[in-house]
Amino acid sequence: MNNKVLQGHFYNPTRGDLTLEGVVNELFNYMSEKSDKFYDIIVGCDSSSGLEPSFPLVIVILRKGEGGRFFLKKIKYSDKKFHNLHQRILEEVLLSCELALCLRENLNKQSNKVSDLLNYEFRYIHADIGENGATRDMIKEVTGLIRGNGFEPKIKPEAYVASTVADRYA
Repeated sequence: MNNKVLQGHFYNPTRGDLTLEGVVNELFNYMSEKSDKFYDIIVGCDSSSGLEPSFPLVIVILRKGEGGRFFLKKIKYSDKKFHNLHQRILEEVLLSCELALCLRENLNKQSNKVSDLLNYEFRYIHADIGENGATRDMIKEVTGLIRGNGFEPKIKPEAYVASTVADRYA
């Protein structure tokens, strides 16, 4: 597992810097505010171009029909180079999968402590690839990797967590 996913903090514009445990607490607090609503929790990642890109890794919680919140961690490597788009996209997806697996484990632990009445779903990972453009040849590889980790993939144009939210911070 990539220690960078667990180390450091996630940034939220409202709450500031939070550990992954703090993010999980905020997710449950947000859902508890309006427990009659349905929530989607989604993970996605993007990257900047170049040999030493940054990887904004994002957790989004959506309250159906009422907006949502996001939590962002920028990952940068000083010891690893990315020589092509294929390497960068795979790293985005691997980081997303690693975060999603850790997040699911933490959500399951915490959900035993809080009300079972909360109505949420955490099944999607958004990948910044699509049928148009340079990433179209990677669709099977990327979606297979996401499914292999127990999540459902979304690609552009449905992959807004990666292609819109994370992209703003790449």
